[in-house]
Amino acid sequence: MGSVALLFAGQGAQHPGMGAELAAAESAAKAVFDAADEVRPGTSQQCFEGTAEELAQTANTQPCVFAVDLACARALEAHGVHPAAVAGFSLGEVAALTFAGAYTDHAGFELVCRRAAFMADAAERHPGSMRAVVKLDAPTVEQLAAEAGDAWPVNYNSPQQTVVAGTPEALERLDSLVRKAKGRSMKMAVSGAFHSPFMADAAQALDSYLADGHEPGSPSIPVIANRTAEAYPADAASRRELLAEQVASPVQWVRTLHELERRGIDTFVEVGPGKTLTGLVARTLPDARALCCETPEQLGQVLEALEA
Repeated sequence: MGSVALLFAGQGAQHPGMGAELAAAESAAKAVFDAADEVRPGTSQQCFEGTAEELAQTANTQPCVFAVDLACARALEAHGVHPAAVAGFSLGEVAALTFAGAYTDHAGFELVCRRAAFMADAAERHPGSMRAVVKLDAPTVEQLAAEAGDAWPVNYNSPQQTVVAGTPEALERLDSLVRKAKGRSMKMAVSGAFHSPFMADAAQALDSYLADGHEPGSPSIPVIANRTAEAYPADAASRRELLAEQVASPVQWVRTLHELERRGIDTFVEVGPGKTLTGLVARTLPDARALCCETPEQLGQVLEALEA
């Protein structure tokens, strides 16, 4: 019998009303939102009552999704769910590290607020956007991005879905190249070319912040890193470097899922808003069990499935 991993949702999964039902039903979840409000007043209200437009702003998206991610994970933990490993998609990696004890809830929330500000500032200085390319394998998308120029594969989501970031002009060229290759290119509702070289300034600023007494501690369970698809290392300096460089490096999600599978994981529970990661598990590891946990109803379903 295999083990359970928690997968923490990333930016783009947000939606109005997220986390409200869980906070009302689960004291462990409410405690997370209370802590978030102590660091950044109004965060819970933004999650529960904010508009889609408000939640789409990076400075709001990241703290809010982080809070919902961690609230869902703490609710599962309160019911006796103790994963063998965790991973998080992009900003979800900060929530995963926090859940694994590398940060206190307060420190993790402070970090994600700084991360969001650094990335929003870099996006303003280096305008760009992102495309999700489907129906083509990663090597093909890599070749087309190189042909488009000023475009880089940044999220390896599944065997047939790769996200590319770049300048608006380069992405228009990419759209044409993808159509000719019989693929499909979809615009993403994001405000920057995240996880690309355009985020180098954010990575540098984040590294300085981490070096100033905010380095991640040693996780109590394995946290599989986006950049390497390997567990966060024991060396403190290496952990800091890995977390800082993550914002300007591709998310190796396919490799991450395979690494978790190699570690004996056969059940994946997505914590946080939406079910994007659940779908990526199904497309990457078809024999694995994938569940999502955001609402009290889904929490009950997860607990029932794990007990069975």
